[in-house]
Amino acid sequence: MTEKLPPEVAEAHWSKTRNLMWVSLAIWAFFGFFIHFFVTALNNVVILGFPLGYYMAAQGSLIVFVILIFWFASRQNAIDEEFGVAED
Repeated sequence: MTEKLPPEVAEAHWSKTRNLMWVSLAIWAFFGFFIHFFVTALNNVVILGFPLGYYMAAQGSLIVFVILIFWFASRQNAIDEEFGVAED
């Protein structure tokens, strides 16, 4: 059975969760869309024989997405623990 949080605590929890969501969404949008708009400019930089634009489209964004998932889960768990609503 879960305990109901007082309204002010629930609002503080949701505020931190919402801020984390917006930061994660901004990072996702940057690496999912905006970085690819500049592929031609990024292709002037070469890393290990591959143009940076190609690398970001093929591998870089995917790596960032995986890191973002683990970072988000870690931060959300810390927020939940702070407010006493963490899962076991």
